[in-house]
Amino acid sequence: MTARLPITVRYAETDAMGVVHHAVYPVWLEAARVQWMDEIGLPYAQVEQQGINFSVIELFVRYRSPVRFGQVILVEASLTELTTRSVRFDYRVFSEDVPCAEGHTRHLATDRSGKVIRLPEAVYQKLLPHVQSR
Repeated sequence: MTARLPITVRYAETDAMGVVHHAVYPVWLEAARVQWMDEIGLPYAQVEQQGINFSVIELFVRYRSPVRFGQVILVEASLTELTTRSVRFDYRVFSEDVPCAEGHTRHLATDRSGKVIRLPEAVYQKLLPHVQSR
């Protein structure tokens, strides 16, 4: 399953050259990941209420084409790896079918104190059918 989140670039997201600042992309990736979880019926807020956090342990973004104020982009998110303790999401950012960026994040399941934990079986089983190959 791939979540697709359309975003219209805001002026505040651009730098002095009028190009989206590199620090904005992780925010967009997070928004697409949260939407992905909503779409599979596992809202992130519900996961957090169970005392589970997905702590980011790796973030990678490759920038391919500049994005500017007012452009409409599409951020795609897919779950590509799942273990009993971690997940990996892959992302693609497009504007009018032009690839603008791609990347991934890796997350460890942690409790509220930050200790690494196993995913509860119910959460693991909810995620499992949605893992896509890269």
